[in-house]
Amino acid sequence: MVEVRLSNSRMLTTSEVAHLLHVHPNTVRHWANKGLLAACCLGTRGDRRFKREDLERFIELDGYNGRRPEGQP
Repeated sequence: MVEVRLSNSRMLTTSEVAHLLHVHPNTVRHWANKGLLAACCLGTRGDRRFKREDLERFIELDGYNGRRPEGQP
């Protein structure tokens, strides 16, 4: 099981989330697009940022265990 405890309030980039979850950044983008992982979009490019609390919730409540969420290819 993956356990992440993050303390400060700086938001995470897609690459940082991917590194913490041991997945490809495109997987993080896909989960955000599907609403499985909450994200904020910034600027005209739509860069995603993720709140640490949302990442912890994704891991704890949604049962993320190092594999894709159920129902995902």
